[in-house]
Amino acid sequence: MFRDRRDAGQELARKMRDYRGKNGIVLALPRGGVPVGYELAKELAMPLAALVVRKVGHPDNPEYALCATDSSGESLCGTAAAEVEAPWLAAAIAKEAAEAARRERLYRGANPAPFLAGKVVIIADDGVATGLTMRFAIMRVRAQGPAHIVVAVPVIPADFAGMLEEEGVVVAAVERPEHFLGAVGAYYEQFDQVSDEEVRAAMASL
Repeated sequence: MFRDRRDAGQELARKMRDYRGKNGIVLALPRGGVPVGYELAKELAMPLAALVVRKVGHPDNPEYALCATDSSGESLCGTAAAEVEAPWLAAAIAKEAAEAARRERLYRGANPAPFLAGKVVIIADDGVATGLTMRFAIMRVRAQGPAHIVVAVPVIPADFAGMLEEEGVVVAAVERPEHFLGAVGAYYEQFDQVSDEEVRAAMASL
């Protein structure tokens, strides 16, 4: 059990000290992944940037991811996406893509998108549950030609971590439970929502 995201990030960073000094960058998934990514970037002496990926939730259960998308509008969907009507899904993806674009403008400002080719790219989040948004993030990063991709999370289901490693992704985690509790927040004592202001402050302080 982690106290909060900062505590989780610090514990994770201690396990990743071998990456310090490498030609790399930490890409944090906002909002919850940013406090974790901040601790990693600080410990590993790497720049920090936001990788904005949005979950498209099921209409009856918004926490259950049907698809993941970003500001491009490209998406990755799971098999459950076939359960909803196509027009509804298209509209939901477009809505989340627009929100992703808004957040990119807010978090990045006038700065260009980070250059990832040939770098060690560490994708940080506060945890992984179903893994759909993380898979989409990996797909988007891989298209830019990084040297290595590392998924860095405090907690990740053991089976999903194994699948990623079989696909050539390095997984750095504190906890890999065989029997996942069903929600990332179950592994935290404090799991409050992270605000846009906190994200911007973290980005500006490194």
